[in-house]
Amino acid sequence: MAQNLTILAVNAGSSSLKFSLHPLADGQVQPHVLSGNFQGLEPGGSPQMGWQQQSGGKHQGALDVPEGASSFAAALDALRTLLRELPDVPPFAAVAHRVVHGGGEFTASVRVDDDVLARLARYESLAPLHQPHNLEGIRRFRAAFPELPQIACFDTAFHATMPEVNYAFALPPEVTAQGVRRYGFHGLSYQYIMGELLARSARGAGRVLMAHLGNGASLCAAQAGQSVATTMGFSALDGLMMGTRAGALDPGVLLYLLEQGWTHDRLEALLYKQSGLLGVSGVSADMRRLRAAAALGSQDADRAIRLFTQRVVRQSGALAACLQGLDVLAFSGGIGENDAQLRQDVCEQLHWLGLHIDLERNRDPGRQACAIHTPDSRIEVWVVPTDEGRVAAREAAALLRDAPAAGG
Repeated sequence: MAQNLTILAVNAGSSSLKFSLHPLADGQVQPHVLSGNFQGLEPGGSPQMGWQQQSGGKHQGALDVPEGASSFAAALDALRTLLRELPDVPPFAAVAHRVVHGGGEFTASVRVDDDVLARLARYESLAPLHQPHNLEGIRRFRAAFPELPQIACFDTAFHATMPEVNYAFALPPEVTAQGVRRYGFHGLSYQYIMGELLARSARGAGRVLMAHLGNGASLCAAQAGQSVATTMGFSALDGLMMGTRAGALDPGVLLYLLEQGWTHDRLEALLYKQSGLLGVSGVSADMRRLRAAAALGSQDADRAIRLFTQRVVRQSGALAACLQGLDVLAFSGGIGENDAQLRQDVCEQLHWLGLHIDLERNRDPGRQACAIHTPDSRIEVWVVPTDEGRVAAREAAALLRDAPAAGG
């Protein structure tokens, strides 16, 4: 692969398009020099465009959508224009896409063609909030940048190292043979966090519990740098309470609701869009708004926060048991990185593990990976701002380097 190239990392959702631009230096992927986000791309939304350069340039404003055009197409046009007008941007090597579900057949990043897209479409029902939009993003980028390799990077791939005892469900063979098992998600984030811990902590190769806490939330137990257990499962519904998802739920609840006449679509809306922090609080899926509402006396907002915290504590204990102890705990994701009170509350309830944090460092850990434990803590505690785009760019660079494609 030629030098002086860049990789465009993108994450296409139902109403947003996140992107970051990563230069290659001596074949190594560098931190992004440009990042941005298009929001409000859903039908009837208010499209907005925001981006900033590492050097300090920043822009925020409405996205102009021509009459009759789709918001996503307008976002792509604006992105192409932005990339073309930026000075000193080297040629592109590839576009790296975050794809949530790779199932059991995609355990490593892959260059996308029509066959790959068709196979990935089989998993749309397992991640309906993400997978259809991830794949539609790839299709649109293939049309917009036909000369560039499109690389799919999977959130499930990091968890391919889980042993059967941690990924298998207690179901008959005729069901498990259909691929019904625990897959796990947030893998690009966990891959980044793990890399940071291995580089910064002598205990990073030990027993590590990573908490990716945001609108989607999960925990991952890792040992020797590899995933051994996680809270998410066959779909992105299991495990922790999330922004609009309930997390772990007795299947009997669903059988009961079916008996009450609930349809598949109504159940899907309940499970993916109407539960979690939003459903419990009736206020918001945003932890910042819930904190503000609770401070003003909202008991429902306070209840949602307490439930979320308790789920994190409870599942942390379960994964610590899977690891037979704990050496490192790391927080990441929108809530994990920014909500100091959540980190403090979780750590206080895990004090029985011998875990203690420095309250001052916890209040302001900064924008880089930061240790927040006290000297006498038996367990290291870190806050690690994640960078899924950089991991996707690394995956794309490695794939192109190891298997260069003619004409790519």
